[in-house]
Amino acid sequence: MNQDNFNNIIESDNNSPNIKHEIAKYLVHWKWFILGIIISIIGGFIYLRYTTPKYNAVALIMIKDNLKSGISDEFKAVSDLGIVGKGSTNNPANEIEILKSRKIIGAVVDSLDLNFLYYVEGIVKKTEVYNKTPVKIRFVEKTPLFSEIDTTLVVSIKNKTQFNLINNLSKEISTHTFNDTIRCNLGAFIVTKNLNNFDDNSDDFFVVLSKKNAIIDKYKSLINIIPVDDDSSVLKLSLSDVVKQKAEDILNELIIQYNLDAVSDKNQVSEKTKEFIDERLKSIGLELQTIQDKVKNYKLVNSISGLSKEGELALVNSSKSNDRIVSLKSELILAESIQKLLNKASQREDILPTNLGFTDSSISKTITNYNNLIINKNKLSITAGFKNPELIQFKSQISNLRANLKSSFNNLINSLKIKLNQLNNEALKINSKVSLLPVIERGIIDIEREEDIFAGLYTYLLKKKEETAISLAVTVPNAKIIDIAYGSNSPVFPKKSVIYLLAIIVGLLVPFIIIYIKNLLDTKIHSRKDVEEMTNIPFLGDIPHSEIKEKIIINSTSRSSSAEAFRLIRTNLDFMLPPKLDSDLGKTIFITSTTSGEGKSFISINLAVALSLSNKKVLLLGMDLRAPKVTEYLGVSERRGITNYITNDKLLLDDLKFNLPEIKGLDVLASGVMPPNPSELLLTERVKELFEKVKKEYDYIIVDTAPVNLVTDTLLISKYADMFLYVARANYLDKAMLMVPQTLYKEKKLPNMAIVLNDTNINKGYGYGYGYGYGYGYVDTVKKPWYKKIF
Repeated sequence: MNQDNFNNIIESDNNSPNIKHEIAKYLVHWKWFILGIIISIIGGFIYLRYTTPKYNAVALIMIKDNLKSGISDEFKAVSDLGIVGKGSTNNPANEIEILKSRKIIGAVVDSLDLNFLYYVEGIVKKTEVYNKTPVKIRFVEKTPLFSEIDTTLVVSIKNKTQFNLINNLSKEISTHTFNDTIRCNLGAFIVTKNLNNFDDNSDDFFVVLSKKNAIIDKYKSLINIIPVDDDSSVLKLSLSDVVKQKAEDILNELIIQYNLDAVSDKNQVSEKTKEFIDERLKSIGLELQTIQDKVKNYKLVNSISGLSKEGELALVNSSKSNDRIVSLKSELILAESIQKLLNKASQREDILPTNLGFTDSSISKTITNYNNLIINKNKLSITAGFKNPELIQFKSQISNLRANLKSSFNNLINSLKIKLNQLNNEALKINSKVSLLPVIERGIIDIEREEDIFAGLYTYLLKKKEETAISLAVTVPNAKIIDIAYGSNSPVFPKKSVIYLLAIIVGLLVPFIIIYIKNLLDTKIHSRKDVEEMTNIPFLGDIPHSEIKEKIIINSTSRSSSAEAFRLIRTNLDFMLPPKLDSDLGKTIFITSTTSGEGKSFISINLAVALSLSNKKVLLLGMDLRAPKVTEYLGVSERRGITNYITNDKLLLDDLKFNLPEIKGLDVLASGVMPPNPSELLLTERVKELFEKVKKEYDYIIVDTAPVNLVTDTLLISKYADMFLYVARANYLDKAMLMVPQTLYKEKKLPNMAIVLNDTNINKGYGYGYGYGYGYGYVDTVKKPWYKKIF
């Protein structure tokens, strides 16, 4: 088999990904992964043990849509009064914003005193007790600082009647009696007993007073409100808190405050109408009382008990005329009053009274639309900025409607005055008949006619007041509660399964990252794969690390992984060495490396021994004249060698060679004394004669040469080599230094090169490996890692 075929066999899988290799790089550190998982699980247990759990509460409400539902059954009884309309549609998206508005949440904070937090001290952490605290603090007076600062007090119960206040520095401030008023820079407060939980042996507890705005911001972000479906008006409210009952109370109170706010919005028109009617009733009642007193006094002064038949008939006719006048005057008075309110509202955009019975129905509808716009604008202004386009549009519409209303009321008042003048003219004709009556009767008729006008207006207003009271009584909230807030007994945070899963992931991930970074920063070569990634030089084999102290690790009986590696390299040499034209000449194998310390001499000696064990005649030449190691490794004393042979023409090789008694077929020719000019010595003809002679006497000549990156000695004699074994030491040589042999191989300065990787660690298991010792019926001296059995 030629060299090209051998190269193809060696490099066939060089470009394909080796998943086994990548996994094995991490499995070799399996103990660190196990330790990381154990530590992470212990950390997860501690975290679960001392982390305050959170519970989730959920409530369901349905936003009522009055336009779609029409008038409900409870309103049908009063629908004929004209005080209940179809209302307005409610957009769930808008209602969600109202529910989460600072106004509503602020009302919840005030109602439940959420800015007061009560804690008891535990071994490791403080625990909130919420409504199970033995005492409660209530501020009866508040200074401006109350809403501006946070503070903490410690309440220590002394006995059934007294307690101590302690500051943050654990120093006692004062002793007080329950229900006493205590003054401070925040105002005045009292401490009351919570009889359901009071115990004079209770532990000290902490009272934390937080700023209201901070609490509002907190729950504004924590409360989650979503529609159950895109087309549904049912909203799901949820909140997570460390106290389940507290989360439930907050959601329930949120719904209550939202409904109260909605009812208040709906009642704005009715309340405004009621205030207007009450004001008018008060003034008209005073007028009516004055007229009634006037009637009574007139009758007493003139001793009148009744009217004559002619007077009664004239009074009846006058009353009919008065009824029509009363109706017009009532409407005129109301119209003028509304006109005054409208002029005032131009500055404040106040709601106008409605349902006052104007003959022009378009005015009533316009007032209703005007009020709806103001209500919707006020609701939107809670969540929207003053530059919000929708808010600007509402203001524009309100302004336009106000102008229309002013014009309509001006027209209505003028129309009413014209009609009233016509009725007054008709009343003059009737009064002409009354003038024929006696003077005393004419006086009483005039007074009673005036009384009838105010009495009719008073009665009309009383009727409107009752209708308004009914509308206030039947107002229903926006939200129908489907499910009150309910919290599960199992916490939503932290989840045990999730925490332990994360602990396992972290336990695996941290060692993985550390190993990955270590490998990333590691510039040394470790395995055949590292060599093949950096070069395309044929790879002849690797020599595992040996624990044997002797330098010669191979003999006829050795079965270690290192010995088997040399046997494998010996076999591979047959594929690499080119065929000789003269089969009687020996083959020269030069051994070199990049730098010193890579095991070049170790490889030379053991490869020579391995070749001699195959019944071949082998010569080991020590051609590293600058740092000879052969005799040192073999444990023999310094002696004459190659330098002596080159400098002394009279010396023969047989005078310089020696052998080892325990190794047959191996002769050794040492380097000799260290010369001052090794490069010049290697250029002499004596070196050429040396190689010509030994090739005729030996089958293999193993030449230990100098490192190529330090001196040029090896390059000077490379022409005598049939093959170069380039030694690279694992965990020693930097990957960047592989460019040296790669350059030599590419430029063909060293003939027939192949790389041998020395001192590999087969325990790491992420090299290629060769399975040394296979099939010989013995146990290898190196125990195979457990994960190797998986692959």
